[in-house]
Amino acid sequence: MIEFKNVSKQYENNLALDKLNLTIPTQDFFVLVGPSGSGKTTTLKMLNRLIEPTDGNIYFDDKRIIDYDLKQLRLQMGYVLQNIALFPNLNIQENIAIQAESLGWPRKDRIARARHLLSQVDLDPDQYATRMPSELSGGEQQRVGIIRALAIKPKVVLMDEPFSALDPISRKQLQDLVLRLHRELDMTFIFVTHDMHEALRLGQHIAVMRLGHIQQIGTGEEIMQHPANDFVRGFFQNEYTPQPATIQTLLDAGYGQATTATATLAADAPISELAAALKQATPVVVTTPQGPRALSTPDLLDYLAAKEAD
Repeated sequence: MIEFKNVSKQYENNLALDKLNLTIPTQDFFVLVGPSGSGKTTTLKMLNRLIEPTDGNIYFDDKRIIDYDLKQLRLQMGYVLQNIALFPNLNIQENIAIQAESLGWPRKDRIARARHLLSQVDLDPDQYATRMPSELSGGEQQRVGIIRALAIKPKVVLMDEPFSALDPISRKQLQDLVLRLHRELDMTFIFVTHDMHEALRLGQHIAVMRLGHIQQIGTGEEIMQHPANDFVRGFFQNEYTPQPATIQTLLDAGYGQATTATATLAADAPISELAAALKQATPVVVTTPQGPRALSTPDLLDYLAAKEAD
């Protein structure tokens, strides 16, 4: 478990964090979301002490982060950057194994670990292990950046807007990938994004931040259905109020499940009505010629992600 207790960060002319209190459960997929300047990246970088707090304490496994040996702390925290930062003079398996090499792992073990991780992210090690970073696409490089952070089996993986520079199709593929990795690995993922849609797709718990303060913490459904204030409500609506289209569009795309429940919306209603209804309850049952169908919050989010990719 990670805890922030009354943590503040004062820069020369800017209070980036103001008495932040936050608990991140072990093995959670925790997302920090908010507009630029909200303090989310500062919060993330405090965990591996790239930034030190002005006041307050951060605890990792019931021990103050400041009391850890810095190298030992960082070995427990993988770090994935937006700009990937692969070493251009090292091949892919050497990039993945760079920390293992610094720890003195035998070459055989380093290569085996790198090849195993490449397989986990659907990159054939026979094809990719000895390639150079310049031979990979942006999405492939980001996959390597992710597994490099996993190479020595850290307890925590820190991800700072890792997909924001990618095209929509690659972005959705990598979102699906990190969700799968999180399910398979006993690690805590902490993910920073300015995109509420991405936060809702990924986060088991989400902290919405603004001007160094947390506005709300909850699951995606809790935040959608019960926004804590006008900022949270507006942040979601401004980013994700769907463009005029009907619910039938989702049904035609294969979303929804047959049900015997009583319908509350018609298929020719605009998607905006579905979004509003899902804030009150999920699933929402829709009338169709084939009978009632139930649509859930994940149905709407996956439809919007696919629509963005188009």
